[in-house]
Amino acid sequence: MESTFQKLRRFNLIMGFFHFVQAIAMVFLAYFVIDKIEAFQPTIVQNYLTFVPGEGLVLTGRELFTLPFGILVALFLFLSALAHFIISVPNKIFGVYVEGLKKGINQFRWFEYALSSSIMIVLTSVLFGVVDIASLLLIFVANASMNLFGLVMEQLNSGFDKGKVKWGPFVWGSIAGLTPWVVVALYIFGSGNVADAPWFAWAILFAYFFAFNAFPFNMIAQYLKLGKWKDYLVGERTYIILSLVAKSILAWLVLFGAMQP
Repeated sequence: MESTFQKLRRFNLIMGFFHFVQAIAMVFLAYFVIDKIEAFQPTIVQNYLTFVPGEGLVLTGRELFTLPFGILVALFLFLSALAHFIISVPNKIFGVYVEGLKKGINQFRWFEYALSSSIMIVLTSVLFGVVDIASLLLIFVANASMNLFGLVMEQLNSGFDKGKVKWGPFVWGSIAGLTPWVVVALYIFGSGNVADAPWFAWAILFAYFFAFNAFPFNMIAQYLKLGKWKDYLVGERTYIILSLVAKSILAWLVLFGAMQP
């Protein structure tokens, strides 16, 4: 069993390296090769109501700051790399990681997902025109809540029996996670002319559809103990692989989406 966990340790280090290399490549491209990415710095605004004599309450707004888009996309992958290194390198933290896995819980995964994937959905939202700070904050929290529901799912069902799985957190987390993408879809199709949606809009939505369904399927397979998923570590490795594949695809699509007119 110990050799199994040591292999998982090396696996985490390798996956962290892949995330890190991609993040470095993104920074290099965005700030030394492709000027258009560096120049893409959307302005974040705050909308509010103000009273105008003769007109009543009027929706207005003010500019808050510009968003360094390229570096934040790279940060998404840097955070993933950092999470892999944190649970793999220090012996004490790796021990906590292993003890959690033995109970069917990986708290590090869900906290990292809550932060990194929420940054990505905010950047994706900005790419499609969501620049109001209040909307972006709600999108961030809704996505983070989805991932924290995943942690609650594992905590609630630690040492679970196949016939006694409590699916509540899974359902509520799915609803919370779907909501930001409904907002993005409203912006994409708001004009009423679907043909106007750029290619990267479809690519990102397709990539998200893959990721949104793959991660829950992995969890379902774990709790229904389907085939190899009877071993919790099979699901853990699958999460790690899915994380690399889904994050890599989304990150590069979003980064190059910044080059569109």
